[in-house]
This record gives sequence, structure tokens and C-alpha cells, in this order.
Amino acid sequence: MGNSGGVGVALEGVQAAVAALDSLDREDAVLAAGVGVGADVDVLHRRYDIRLERLELVARLEAQLAAVKAQDAADAVGFQEAVTPPDASVDDRTYAEMSVVEEIAGVLTVSSAAAGALVEQSRRICAQPLVLEALSAGTMSWQHARIVADETESLTAEDTASLVTHFFDPAAPNAARGAAPGQLVPSRFRAKVRGWRERHHPESIEKRHVKGVADRRMEYTPDRDGMAWVSLYLPGDTACAIWNRTTATARGLQGPDEPRTLTQLRPDIAASLLLGAGHATAPGEAAGDAGDLGKVPTPRADVLVTVPVFALLGATDEPAVLDGFGPIPASMARRLVAGGAESFYRVLVDPRDGAPLEIGRKNYRLTGAIKRWIRLRDARCTFPGCTNRTPDNETDHLTAWHHGGTTNVSNLVQLCPKHHRLKHHSQWIPDPATKDEPPGWTSPTGRHYDPEQQDSEPARWPQWLPASFRGASERETSIGATEAADVCALEDIGLLEELSVPDDPGPLEGQLPADPFPEWNLFLDFVELEAPVLSC
Repeated sequence: MGNSGGVGVALEGVQAAVAALDSLDREDAVLAAGVGVGADVDVLHRRYDIRLERLELVARLEAQLAAVKAQDAADAVGFQEAVTPPDASVDDRTYAEMSVVEEIAGVLTVSSAAAGALVEQSRRICAQPLVLEALSAGTMSWQHARIVADETESLTAEDTASLVTHFFDPAAPNAARGAAPGQLVPSRFRAKVRGWRERHHPESIEKRHVKGVADRRMEYTPDRDGMAWVSLYLPGDTACAIWNRTTATARGLQGPDEPRTLTQLRPDIAASLLLGAGHATAPGEAAGDAGDLGKVPTPRADVLVTVPVFALLGATDEPAVLDGFGPIPASMARRLVAGGAESFYRVLVDPRDGAPLEIGRKNYRLTGAIKRWIRLRDARCTFPGCTNRTPDNETDHLTAWHHGGTTNVSNLVQLCPKHHRLKHHSQWIPDPATKDEPPGWTSPTGRHYDPEQQDSEPARWPQWLPASFRGASERETSIGATEAADVCALEDIGLLEELSVPDDPGPLEGQLPADPFPEWNLFLDFVELEAPVLSC
């Protein structure tokens, strides 16, 4: 019953971690006493290193103990099910499982609900050997494992296995790139897992979004010390725009005479906008009448919308990606790009490998285009563990200009203001970057942190393309840059026969309008005039 091998690995790791902690403790005691310490040893620096090593070992130990705990919780329920008579009624089986959960709650001194959640999460984690293996080895925390359990709750067993393989098997086709799950802070790992889940969920994101929109609401929760919480459950593009606008306004108000922090300014600005006379207007905008209050304006905050070419044309319904938020329905992306919101920039994606092709040229300036490309590549502050989203971030040279650094995308990086300052006043050293990959970082003590990379995938292709596309050989799946001119064949669908195209659940040809999307002409203009990679 259960994965005894996983528990064995975890217990071996626990013993090794305890032995290492004991060794470090003895070394630290010698250094503290100052007896028998060589003259060439920097005592304070070594004791500092010992603290970091112990923190690392304790984190690994906590993960390994969590693996033992999860396996035991799952096994306890499994053993109870095994001793329950085969002819037991449904009620008897239900009460037997409830009894186990209450026993676990009592042993751990937690509530019944917490114990029930632990059991469910443990069973899902232990059902995936790769996840349990990583937890048992201490290479990721219980928080990371719980994210896998939470995000796979509504997936089929097949889709769950695909998600786990993508993130935990480096040898898998199109495996996740960059930092391993345990090298990402939990919130960033959840964002990547959720992004994959949205693209591969058995139910279309369009259908799920319709259900979500129907549940939109505003909640008010009193808190202590005379404070309260007000929260909004809104479509992602609207919520993202609200956050970006309040942040941009707060940045504009900061200065030597403004004592409030950015965190304090945001709620003050939101309260001012909500409680203003009539409805809040931006500088230069005309105030509307009371009838405008129920209308949600088109978001205008400066963000990028990454959308596969065929989804932009309305030929498929795969998700797009809203900068600073994550996957959104293709219909929402088309509305943002075509609805006259000048501060949204379309990002066309190559249908063969998911790589960006071009960023929209509205309000084009060279420096602005480079900054938007860096935002697209990095998605957030690239400093290890930082979750600061792009509107707050600054573009910095990896190699300073006065040290021979150039102003191109491979020598630029996104950093939040705090880590921008830290980079220039400490020994944190960034790795080189590329056009498509952000840099990793090396700490002052020599620890290296791999970069987080985007999880791009080949775009889906419409079902109305000839069946021969979907039967192309595997060797044609990846098309090199020298063959990029094949994209020009989108103008003449019959020329795409050499490309490998996977199956796609998008709309059939008869379901498309005569003019699927007005961005078609923009795409052709891009193919003919603007794409430096293509030679049409």
C-alpha cells in the first residue's frame, strides 16, 4: 500500500540532512570558541555561510518530512479502505473514511477541514511518482507539491500525467525550460502551472470564462484596528488594467514631497476614483453622466497581448496571454487588440513553435519597441524570487554602457526598482541574456539561480486546413529560421503543405465568417513589410 520507495528515499534524505546539520553545528561551535581556528579563516564570513547552508538544509529537511507525512496520510486512508468489508454500504464506507480523517486531525491537532484537505492533496501527490520523488528528494517544497494537487483537481488522469511530465521530466518532448519547479518561488510556479493548465484544459477557456464572468462580484470584509477589505472579482483584462492604472498614477505622484509609499498610494488612488463626484475621469477626459457608471471602459493601461496568429484571425480559440496576468480567452484578446485601446500592443506568435514574430507598431519608437520586447521576454523582474510585474519594472543594461555594453535586447534586463538598485550596490551578478532568454543570477556567496523562461508552445492550427498538414512527418515539426519564409504561405494556404500541423479543436471552415477578423490585413502587411525574419 503506497509508495514505500518514496518514503525510503525521503527518510534517507532526512538522516543525511540531520547529519549535515550536526556537522555544521559542531563547526560553528569551534568558530565561536575561536580555539584551533587558522589565521587565514574569516570567522564571521564562514559563520555567515554556515547560516545559509543550514537554512538550505532545513528547507530540504522540511520537504522530505512533508513527503513522509503525505505518504502516511494517503496510506492511512488506503489501509482503512482495505479493511472495510467489500459488501459494506456506501454510508459505512463514507463514515469509515470520515473516521480516518478525524483521527488524522486529532494526531496533527488541526481542524477536520484541514485534515481532509491534507488527505486529498496527499493522495493526488502520491499518485504522481515524479512529484513525490521531487518532494522526497527535497528539491521542492510542500507548497510546490500542493500547487500541483490544486491545479490538477479538475483535470483528467491523462491531462494530469501530461502536466506532471511537462514540468518534472526534463527528457519529455517540449519539457518546461529554465528553472526547475523547486527553483521558482511558489507563486511563480503556480503561474506557470496555471498557464499550462489553461492551454490544455479539456473544457475551452472560452466556456469557462463565460461561467466566471457570470460570477463577478464585489466583496466587503471588516477587519481589526478599524480597517476593512474590499475585493473585486472581475474579468482578467479589466482587473489587470485597474492595477496597472493605479500603479502608474501612484508612480506619477511619488516624489520628495510625497511621504506615502507605492503600497499606500494604490488604495488611496482607488478610493479617490471610486468615491469621486459622478465617476472618476483621467486628466484630459470629459466627465460622463451617471448613466456611464455601469459601463466598463476599454482598458488603457500599457500592456502586451501575446496572441497566436490564427487565434487573432478567429480561426482557433486557444488562449492568448495578457502581460501581467496570464492566459485569457482569444475573444478577449481580439477585443483588446481591435477595440481601439491604443495602449495595447499585439504580439503575433509563430504558429510553428510559439515564438514571438512581431510587436505591434502603434506609437512606434525604437526605444519603446526594445522595452516592449524585453517585457515580452522577461514577463517580470528577473531577480531570483521576485514577482514584480512589468508595469513597475525598469530596463537596465547587463553590461554597463561605460564598460562597453550595447543597447540591444541581449544586453538588457527587466528589474524592479529595488533590485535595480541592489544590482548596482552589491555583488549580485547577472548571467548573459539572449534575444529569447532572460539571464540567471549568481549571488555574492556563489550560489547560482537559473532563469525562469516562458513556456511557449506551437500554436494550434484550424481544422479546415488540408488533412495532409496533420499527417506530415515528425521531422517537419520544427522549422528553422532559414525556412521562415514558409509563413508567407499563409497568404496562399495551398503552399503550407510542407509544415507539420497538429490536430486542433478550433472552429471549422463553415463556422467562420467571410472576414474572420480585420487583423488579417494587418497580418499580411506584417508578413510583407515588417518582419525582419521573413523574406516574402
